[in-house]
Amino acid sequence: MMINSAQNPKFRQLMKLKQKKYRLEQGLFLVEGEHLVKEAIAGGKCELVVAGADVSFWKKETIILSPALLKQLSDLESPQFLFALCRIKSDFHLGKRLLLIDGIQDPGNLGTLLRSALAFGFDTIVYENTVDIYCPKVIRGSQGALFGLSLINTGLIPFISDHPDYKFYGTSVASGKDVGAIKETAAKIGLILGNEGQGVRKELLHLADEIITIPMEKTESLNVSVAGSIIMYQFYKAKSSYLDDNH
Repeated sequence: MMINSAQNPKFRQLMKLKQKKYRLEQGLFLVEGEHLVKEAIAGGKCELVVAGADVSFWKKETIILSPALLKQLSDLESPQFLFALCRIKSDFHLGKRLLLIDGIQDPGNLGTLLRSALAFGFDTIVYENTVDIYCPKVIRGSQGALFGLSLINTGLIPFISDHPDYKFYGTSVASGKDVGAIKETAAKIGLILGNEGQGVRKELLHLADEIITIPMEKTESLNVSVAGSIIMYQFYKAKSSYLDDNH
């Protein structure tokens, strides 16, 4: 049965998830568009689908909304009229390659970093004081990559201190080892990226085993998502070369 009233309890609950407060309280978030919905289903994260009619690729619970209500639920100029309701995972695994994110505030930057992390084998994201990782702009920027990552929201200083078996790399525009010279052999590594304006906090840099930088010409710095992607690719390439040399 189609829901037409904005006062319907199910619709009102869905609308609340447009706010960070309720996403965290309920442990739920929405994704919009066929690509992201299919990614959520493939990743086993979809609880139910919200659409204007039954969906051929989803055989479980579907909430049917009128076009007017679907438009209200969307935050896009051109609504997609298809959503997945997903649960925020409370359990996680700790991979061998970690991306530690310290205070990134731009949703586009965070989404891009999640996408690059998945592409280059950094399958665990540990973050603190960032923009809401489950907000629609981050999810769209990640192109669904967050469904393939372990996401851990915790204090970075105690996390680093509690994991001495990892080699942690801090990043700096001021000084450090040329990232192009990295020849990775450590079994477990963590890469620390910082806030767009301030970079990585000094307290975190002091805990890092090594500081790395990207040499540049004619500019002082790069966007954090660009820099982070370059560095993650370098580690990916270094690991591939190391494995090739030892086979």
